[in-house]
Amino acid sequence: MKSTSAPKTTPHKGYTVRVNHLELCYEDYGVGKPLVLLHGFGGCTQNWHPFVAHLSEHYRLIVVDLRGHGYSTNPGNTFTHREAARDVFLLLEKLRIDRFSAMGMSTGGMVLLHMATCQPRRIDSMVLISATTHFPDQARAIMRRASLNTMPQPVQAMYRECAKRGDEQISQLISWFNALHDNCDDMNFTTTDLAAITARTLVVHGDRDHFFPLEIPVQLYRSIPDACLWIIPGGDHVPIFDATVPFASTALHFLNDSESTGETS
Repeated sequence: MKSTSAPKTTPHKGYTVRVNHLELCYEDYGVGKPLVLLHGFGGCTQNWHPFVAHLSEHYRLIVVDLRGHGYSTNPGNTFTHREAARDVFLLLEKLRIDRFSAMGMSTGGMVLLHMATCQPRRIDSMVLISATTHFPDQARAIMRRASLNTMPQPVQAMYRECAKRGDEQISQLISWFNALHDNCDDMNFTTTDLAAITARTLVVHGDRDHFFPLEIPVQLYRSIPDACLWIIPGGDHVPIFDATVPFASTALHFLNDSESTGETS
């Protein structure tokens, strides 16, 4: 799904790895335990740039352009969160990264749900921001009618900044977004699926999210073992870019607490 903030630039540290039939691009910052960062739909690695300096003081950041986004290619011309999860696992295998922590915003969080249920032992801890178990009717209506002209100005700016191949890439991204509205298989997690997650999990959600109502993050919180829930008052979809929201410090406190308590080992 979309991230609602236009990305801010930071010095580019991009690398490209071939996985299957596509070129997957990522940025690498800092040292220490790997922390994988996944952006929202229509976004790119730059969505994470406001937090890179702070987070990279504590972790080695692997910031990924998902298939067809940013500098990554997608010759198959399809997008599902399940496919994107497989791509990220293949990238991490190329980088010889076995276990890691992760954070994902919207689509990035949904990719993490696939990863955490497919290979639970790999993820020690994760932060899910504005993610969902399924697409409710209100989200499907938005996906069905979405176009560049109908998007809010900050989202339009993000698409233009993140689509490194220009208008053709923007059109592809929007067509994939539209196609998700009638896909009932890609995001269809049951409470049994979620109960298999072993990663210590922080669920972050705005109480005014126009895609996913509050019962969805509450379901995630109740279904994932030992999860924590942070509802941001007045927050819309992906509310972490608000200067009044202490996202980086709160996420680091959660991740560092996971390390110190040993609950993720």
